[in-house]
Amino acid sequence: MPELPEVETVKNKLKPRLIGNIIKEVTVYTDKIINYPTKELFLQNIKETKFVNINRRGKWLIFELEQYYLVVHLRMEGKFFFKDKEESYNKHEHVIFSLNNDLELRYHDTRKFGQMHLIKKDELEAFFISKNLGLEPFDDKLTVSYLKEKFKNKQQAIKSTLLDQSIIVGIGNIYVDEILFLSGINPKKATNKLKNKELALIIKNTRKILKQAIELEGTTIYTYSSLDGIKGMFQNQLLVHNKKGEPCSYCGTIIEKIKVGGRGTCYCPQCQK
Repeated sequence: MPELPEVETVKNKLKPRLIGNIIKEVTVYTDKIINYPTKELFLQNIKETKFVNINRRGKWLIFELEQYYLVVHLRMEGKFFFKDKEESYNKHEHVIFSLNNDLELRYHDTRKFGQMHLIKKDELEAFFISKNLGLEPFDDKLTVSYLKEKFKNKQQAIKSTLLDQSIIVGIGNIYVDEILFLSGINPKKATNKLKNKELALIIKNTRKILKQAIELEGTTIYTYSSLDGIKGMFQNQLLVHNKKGEPCSYCGTIIEKIKVGGRGTCYCPQCQK
């Protein structure tokens, strides 16, 4: 699943090519991608409207239109392509936005898990409140005190807690492994046992890793691409994730892979005792 750096990269790639363009027509080949409102209202309300801006909240893309927000979650495999309107359609292209510049923005999703919501502008805040999203990683409110309060009653493994989008948004499996490695924290450690120093390290390394991943346009291990098939490069910087059986670049100990909360988890048993 695309995580915060990947979604931020998609936003940054789409922005200069999309803003100012008008949606002339939308074709929906897979109805379930349209979560709200009905397909009929979606098609009626989005036609002849202009892309004004693109933002992000957690792993959600927010396309600002003139009277609405088009809010998109890419889920596991969602991606966008700009294509000439004469180019034949791929069977995995489920929503086609025909633009006024004779190009089409095509939503491609092999697993058909993606979601699109067309929301009135005054309803956006309520939409995200309903999703119970936590703080953005770069929010000044993300402090040791904030984490201490959120973590105090959680006995589950810290790996599982950092995947909880109601505390910090946008961090998924790849980046949690990297954050915990740089912080020297065992992924199985009980969340409520973390000390202030460890909480400070989590905040510091979350921001450090995500910033670098955004600069390198995300991580492509499986099928992620930001736009038109362009791959990210942060996978070349990974220290533990996907490194099972390789020596730790810090201490030489062999990286292990275990299950934590049902998720595959790579860590160094020496650096993260």
